[in-house]
Amino acid sequence: MSRVIGESTVAAGTAERSLPGQQAPQGLLVALALGTVYVVWGSTYLAIRVMVRTVPPLVGAGGRFFVAGLALVVVLRLRRGQGSLRMRPRELAGAGVVGTLLVFGGNGLVTIAERHVPSSLAALLIASEPLWVVALRPLLAERTSRTSVIAIAVGFAGVGLLLLPGARPGGVSVAAMLLVLLAALSWASGSVGSRRLATPPDAFLSTAMQMVVGGGLMLVSGVISGEAGRLHASSFTLDAIAALAFLVIFGSLGAFTAYVWLLQNVPIGKVSTYAYVNPMVAVLLGWLILSEPISATTIAAAALIVASVAITVREESRRAAVRPALASDSEGIGGTPAEPAPVRSG
Repeated sequence: MSRVIGESTVAAGTAERSLPGQQAPQGLLVALALGTVYVVWGSTYLAIRVMVRTVPPLVGAGGRFFVAGLALVVVLRLRRGQGSLRMRPRELAGAGVVGTLLVFGGNGLVTIAERHVPSSLAALLIASEPLWVVALRPLLAERTSRTSVIAIAVGFAGVGLLLLPGARPGGVSVAAMLLVLLAALSWASGSVGSRRLATPPDAFLSTAMQMVVGGGLMLVSGVISGEAGRLHASSFTLDAIAALAFLVIFGSLGAFTAYVWLLQNVPIGKVSTYAYVNPMVAVLLGWLILSEPISATTIAAAALIVASVAITVREESRRAAVRPALASDSEGIGGTPAEPAPVRSG
C-alpha cells in the first residue's frame, strides 16, 4: 500500500478522496476501520515471526502477496466487470516499480530479517519509514519544515539507541537490524515513487498489480536462492500455517480494504495515527505472546521514535492541509500536496 507506508500495503497513495458535501461516515464505522488497521497491521510483525520459523521467508512472503493480489483481481473482475482491469502499459510498469520497492524490497526484506530479529524490534525499526520519506525530500529538491527536520533527528537518535549492543537481545546482529532499516528505506522510496510514477488510477487495481508483481518477484527469488528445495509441507507447523493465512486474509486484504475506505472518508491526519500506534501494538504482542524482552533502552528508543513519527505525521498533514490543491512541484511531490507516507506493517 503505497501510503500503506505497511503493508503495507499497496497503492493507497492513489486512493480517491471523498468529495466535498459527502455525508460523514458514522463514528462506529470509522472506529471499527481504524481499530482494524491499528490491531491487524500491528500484529503482522508477530505473524511473520511465527511464519518464518518453518516457512522459507521469500516463498512465504511471496506466496502471501501473490495470492492476495490475485484474489483482489478476481474480486474486481466479479464486482466491476472486465473493464475494471484495463490499464495503460505505463501504468502497469509504474505499479510494477512501486510494487518492487514496497512489497519485494519492503516487506520481503523484513520477512527475511525476522528470522533473526524479534518482531517488536523489527516493528520499531520499521516505524522510521515516515522519517525516511521526509528525509528523501532534499534529493528531489523539495523543502522540509524545521519541525520535521528536528523530528527526524530525534527519531533517528532512537534508531541509533536500538543499534547499541546493550539494547539488542542476544544473538541479534547489527547486520540483521540494518536489513530492516534497508526495508524501511525501500518502502519509503516506493512511497515517494508512487506519487511520481503513473499507476492505475483505481487504488484497488493498483494495489493488486503491486502485490502480484512484488509477490511474484519474491517467489522467483526464493526459487533462485534454493528456498524451493527446502520447502517441505510436512515441516510446516500449524502455527506457521495459521500465521500465513492470517497475513493473506487479514493483513493483505482485510486491513488494506479498511485503510483505503478510511482514506476516502476520513481526514488523512486521523488515518495516519496508525503510523505510531502499530509499533506499540507490535511491541506489546511480541512481549505478551512470544515473550520478547523489552529493556529500558528499548523503551527509551521506542519513545523517541514514536514521538518523532507522531510529530512528523502531524506536521506533514498540517502542511498538506494549508497547501493549495494544485501546489507547484517545489512545494509538493509531483504538483500535489505532500503528505506523509504512513508506516507499513510487516
